[in-house]
Amino acid sequence: MTRPISQLALATALAATTFAPAAANTTREDSTRVTTSAAAPATVTEIKPPVAEKRAHTYTHHGITIEDPYDWLYDKSYPVVDDEDVLAHVKAENAYFEAKMEAQAPLTEALFTEMRARIKEDDSTVPQKDGDYIYWSEFEEGAQYRKHWRKPAAGGEAQLLIDENQLAEGLEYFRLGAASISQNGRFLAFSTDTSGGERYTARIKDLQTGELLPDELTNLRGGLTWVANDTALVYGPSTEEWRTLEARLHVIGTPVEQDVTLYKEEDQSFGVGAGLSAQEDWLIIATGDNETSEVRLVPAANPTAEPILVKARNKGVEYSVDVRDGELWVLTNDDHINFRLAKAKLETPGDWQTVIAGSDEFYLTEFDLFKDFFVTEGRLGGLDQIQLRSYADPANITPITFPEASYTAGLSDNPEYAVSKLRLSYQSMVTPSTVYDYDVATGGLTTLKTQEIPSGYDASLYTTQRLTVQARDGTMVPVSIVMRKDRAEILKKAGIEGPGPLHLYAYGAYGYAIPPGFSTTRLSLVDRGFAYAIAHIRGGDDLGRRWYLQGKLFERANTFNDFVDAGRGLIAQGFTAEGMVTASGGSAGGELMGAIINQDPAQYGAIVAHVPFVDVLNTMLNKDLPLTPGEWQEWGNPITDKAAFAYMLSYSPYDQVAARDYPPLMVTAGLNDPRVTYWEPAKWVAKLREVKTDDNLLLLKTNMGAGHGGQSGRWNSLKETAEEFAFILWQMGMAGER
Repeated sequence: MTRPISQLALATALAATTFAPAAANTTREDSTRVTTSAAAPATVTEIKPPVAEKRAHTYTHHGITIEDPYDWLYDKSYPVVDDEDVLAHVKAENAYFEAKMEAQAPLTEALFTEMRARIKEDDSTVPQKDGDYIYWSEFEEGAQYRKHWRKPAAGGEAQLLIDENQLAEGLEYFRLGAASISQNGRFLAFSTDTSGGERYTARIKDLQTGELLPDELTNLRGGLTWVANDTALVYGPSTEEWRTLEARLHVIGTPVEQDVTLYKEEDQSFGVGAGLSAQEDWLIIATGDNETSEVRLVPAANPTAEPILVKARNKGVEYSVDVRDGELWVLTNDDHINFRLAKAKLETPGDWQTVIAGSDEFYLTEFDLFKDFFVTEGRLGGLDQIQLRSYADPANITPITFPEASYTAGLSDNPEYAVSKLRLSYQSMVTPSTVYDYDVATGGLTTLKTQEIPSGYDASLYTTQRLTVQARDGTMVPVSIVMRKDRAEILKKAGIEGPGPLHLYAYGAYGYAIPPGFSTTRLSLVDRGFAYAIAHIRGGDDLGRRWYLQGKLFERANTFNDFVDAGRGLIAQGFTAEGMVTASGGSAGGELMGAIINQDPAQYGAIVAHVPFVDVLNTMLNKDLPLTPGEWQEWGNPITDKAAFAYMLSYSPYDQVAARDYPPLMVTAGLNDPRVTYWEPAKWVAKLREVKTDDNLLLLKTNMGAGHGGQSGRWNSLKETAEEFAFILWQMGMAGER
């Protein structure tokens, strides 16, 4: 939509953490009081797990009273966390984590070294033309962050746009957010987060002089969109509750206090965003929650003009729009669960005429308009599809095909409207990330770049397959799996006879599908004899929109059951054995981890839960938390709905902790995390320590200067992954094996 620095989306993806995107809440031994002395250094044999004090606290809703003795770990001054008892406990947990992991430091370092050896340090993205310039980004050898460059398409010297390393110098945390070049190519607007709290500050750089303009936009989220002939920016300020309820216009060179609100949303559960149409002549202002949309259009040259409402919101109806040659294009689920594509005249924007009807088989997820053709993307049988279509005959499809039976593919960086080639991305569980150019006229694919693995990678050593496992209600759940062809020999050398360990991963929420993609870090488990599986469980939209709906609200338990049953099915098929399944998930996937160990703890040998959304009921009852109102459509509203309260209580991992044996567990949190607040994992771990009946290791690590995605910087993030894998190998008795 808005003109980005070319390849910025790819850079963001490469910097992402090992678990699925931030999505949950989008957006837990002796009861003596913890003191700061608990954090004092001690030897591995001496240090004992921190014991959180139990303080009487109850609440009642719908006639049901809940005891919550660890509520005090929620610092009520949040987002400021300055309660001394809370900080002492969090630091004590960190000290315990460091002490227990100290013996695994050599393994962690070895894993980090081999993971780093698989990464090309001086790497760059494939350059892409956008207007008068060619854009790319690159890592220099040893650098934590990227540099972003451009040069004139007609020839000339390269120009450094942003050096993230320079911006991050001296900071514990840094992340580049939005970055947008003005249409005339002179100005760069960009935003940065220096705490992990996802409250960004935007600046504007004059690319002719290299100077930063005095304009500064603080406490914002979302994109930065150039309008009014490059004289103004549209942005989304954040409320104190971390909600984006406005689209605001800033005229360059004027005081921020004079900024104009173009649209303000009154519904606290909705969020507002803005971008440009395909031809960049319309500003599109969208508002919505997880199930309902509403869109307005304003001329980009005159953003304060009276907006055109496309169609008033109708609960449960989602739609997104684009404009081409004065004609409105609409993707909507108004008459089919898997969406249809429609058109309308701007004079009658709500009169939608079907172009591509909804289909039970094909799940239509995206459309992109170009000058001479348009592209639809979706999934068929759970596999990605890219289809070229003509405006004259939209039913005539030219599919872009790929040779592997299981893969993930899609449009990549295509910033220009008039193109003869499309930039594509492709990978599978055995094929490294590949960038193609697709020639629209000939149908030819040209490989521009294949992910380089400096330490070496031989795809022929690995095998991947996509199989199905029957869940308890008869539903067939797809599972993608990769392993070494010589896995049996590797395990035999490690002294393991019979089925070996298997790592199972999933997310299962918000309709977010986990594609069967490639991972260099994953090889550190697979090369040691692990099978690695992705369970495409309900709650994601891997098999269509209905697949997602069958894992939300009052069908949420399907998500947990699918994961448990997928593991049991893989055990039955001989891929692994009981107690040899390890699992990981983050955010809503961390909620999944909490639910499965409450349901079937014996299956798992080790669990890693990243920033886990485990205190579900309390969070959904707290309307003042940043994301809660917008989440009621996903999880239910326990404040007003007794049935939702009871159902949520039945699966909320924190509330369902019981006196039973649990597998070894590693939990992470971020003190500045606005999505899954730090106290959720802290309360969960405190309760587990109190009631679990085993002696298995339970660790909590809280990043004191980071948020939902963990530490920033590619090496810092990689070190955390190495730490996670060291924990898994240690708990599976494979710490010394290679």
